Amino acid sequence: MKALKLFGIGALALSLVNCAPSAKQLKEAVEKDPSIVFAAIEKAPEQFIEVVNKAAQNAQKQAQEKAVAEEGKKRDEEFANPLKPAVEEGRVVWGPKDAKVTIIEYSDFECPYCAKGHSTVEEVMKAYPQDVKVVFKHLPLDFHPMAMPAARYFEAVAMQDGAKAKKFYDIIFENQGDLRSKKEGFLKDAAKRAGADMKKVEKDLNSEAITKRIEADMEEARKFNFSGTPGFLINGVSLRGAYPFPEFKEIIDRHLGKGGEKKTE
Repeated sequence: MKALKLFGIGALALSLVNCAPSAKQLKEAVEKDPSIVFAAIEKAPEQFIEVVNKAAQNAQKQAQEKAVAEEGKKRDEEFANPLKPAVEEGRVVWGPKDAKVTIIEYSDFECPYCAKGHSTVEEVMKAYPQDVKVVFKHLPLDFHPMAMPAARYFEAVAMQDGAKAKKFYDIIFENQGDLRSKKEGFLKDAAKRAGADMKKVEKDLNSEAITKRIEADMEEARKFNFSGTPGFLINGVSLRGAYPFPEFKEIIDRHLGKGGEKKTE
């Protein structure tokens, strides 16, 4: 019996000796001797890389899910309380004037993402020829030296004819590399190709009316917290960036009641 008791005491002592260290103890050990971690990595580098990659992927997934949830919440808020941009009398509008959906496009003629935005806007207008109209507004960024001159040329052409302004807009975005390389020479050429009266363009180019319009556009964009380009308001609901067509479609269809409504539980 005495031997059995001694065995039990010995087993208890052994279990205490072999107890796994706590997280705090492990942390203190690694901080005291980081080589413990390095040795483990050297022993199993492939497993280490696999674990790190998996952790990074999980972190990225969680961040994306959080961003999507926040974007959805913000979008719902804007559907309930849409942003209200100004559309002045006489402003160029592309598409039917009685269209149910108005897209305000804040853009920079030299921005490569705005060129993608232009392509998507074209796709939207083809998909919704009766339901969508577009108003082009300016947000030329300081680090794009040709953005402001291009904005002024656009408005000078727009003072003559909306269709010619649309053609100028298409020419610039479809040949953006020429804008960067040929600069103002390309702007003049684009205005000519659009059918503008060049004498009138040159006369109007530096007018106070154009200056005020561009400044008003930029101020409005800042008011709506558009800091980069492109930015869009779709009946007052914002899209910030060069989103693909399905993102536009979701918002437009929701405005039109074509099955794009938010689902409720």
